[in-house]
Amino acid sequence: MNLFYNPKGVGNVAFLKIDTVEGPFEYEKYGDIVAIKKENQVVGLNIFNADEHLTLEGQGHIKFTEAHANAIQKAIDASALDYQLNADFSPKFVVGYVKSKEKHPDADKLSVCQVDVGTETLQIVCGAPNIEQGQKVVVAKVGAVMPSGMLIKDAALRGVASSGMICSMKELNLPNAPQEKGIMVLDDSYTVGQSFFNA
Repeated sequence: MNLFYNPKGVGNVAFLKIDTVEGPFEYEKYGDIVAIKKENQVVGLNIFNADEHLTLEGQGHIKFTEAHANAIQKAIDASALDYQLNADFSPKFVVGYVKSKEKHPDADKLSVCQVDVGTETLQIVCGAPNIEQGQKVVVAKVGAVMPSGMLIKDAALRGVASSGMICSMKELNLPNAPQEKGIMVLDDSYTVGQSFFNA
């Protein structure tokens, strides 16, 4: 979920993006809450009089926290909208271990990897030339928002399912990132499954 707040440009309205879908949308107003729907599913919320419901610091893209989720749920419950937020606050950028690497059956430059992220093993299709079995890597899990703004979703690359992305330093917007293509390989001091940015 992504929370946006731009009081100078838009006024005292917060926008919570729940799902990334293309319009057109339907809008239903419930007091200070406007439910944004697509095919009768809530895909976003506008929270009017936002600073009365939420503690918001800064503007633009705001880091969505459990406190925000609780405050928005309280505002929803006080309105006539029947909706339960299901926010996932588990880390989205984690240390993974490449258990196996196989050649993609339909693309020379792609590899199909099985990556242990601590709680599960993800199948991730990777195009980096330096990916190898036995490496510790940074994995952007489904639901992660990259520094570029791209949302990581379940996908199929040339017909092979891929859940997540193995990241390069450049993709993570880290300082001194090399220009050549290649994923970031971590040393053994990192623990599989730990949050990368809190490491």
